[in-house]
Amino acid sequence: MTEKTLVNLDGVSETLLIPLYVRALETQRPDAMLKDEKAVAMVRQINYDFSRIKMQGHDNLGVILRLREFDRFARDFLAGHPESAVVHIGCGLDSRFERVDNGCVEWYDLDLPDVIDLRRKFIREESGRYHLLSCSAFDFVWMETVSKHRPRSFLFIAEGVFPYFEEVQIKSLVLKIRDTFPGAELVCDAHTPFVILMDNLQLAFSKVNARLRWGLKHGKDVESWGDGIRMLEEWFYFGTDEPRVRAYRWMRNIPLMGKSTGIFHYRLGVRL
Repeated sequence: MTEKTLVNLDGVSETLLIPLYVRALETQRPDAMLKDEKAVAMVRQINYDFSRIKMQGHDNLGVILRLREFDRFARDFLAGHPESAVVHIGCGLDSRFERVDNGCVEWYDLDLPDVIDLRRKFIREESGRYHLLSCSAFDFVWMETVSKHRPRSFLFIAEGVFPYFEEVQIKSLVLKIRDTFPGAELVCDAHTPFVILMDNLQLAFSKVNARLRWGLKHGKDVESWGDGIRMLEEWFYFGTDEPRVRAYRWMRNIPLMGKSTGIFHYRLGVRL
């Protein structure tokens, strides 16, 4: 019997176990939209009470759709900028690099030290074009390391991360990226304040020690944070034609739900 690894995560870091568990469950479905055998193996190896994660069917589906769309955004960017640099902010235990690597990209997975330690154990060490950044995203010193790849194009990905922080923190990070990497692109997800309230109730029920803090009413609101920020694209869950979403598509006709959770793609400033 494989010895399990005790995982001591708290606060926002603990939430990385939610998408991991959802990916493992999805992988075992006969109609799975993705297969992540690493997630299945990690859930089996990690000593954590996953029964604490209380998710409804449409919530699980939302996590999988979110992952798939972030992959699409990354692939589209790499198709247009093959020799670029990508930073996955708050990467958790996701293996996006393995899914979208085009053989040229310089890839950085960024997360807190305890999370990066888990990545080293369960996923991979640094090698070649794959790099790990072990610090807070709000400790801007990591940008010095990534800056060495100028004049490459830059993409920053923040999946399931920003909503856990205050707007002042997110705004500061976005503006610092704009100033340090002018012309860079950012893809992030966000919820409306109503969904933040509802999701916090669910987190409390799950006994996960983290709460959502930042809500976004409209994707274009971020453009007001500073000069040169422009929204390029937005995507909403209930607008997809995925067959498994059909049972929930009626929600898109409800004002509070139709565009309550989305993924937003921005250009930050003008490339010099």
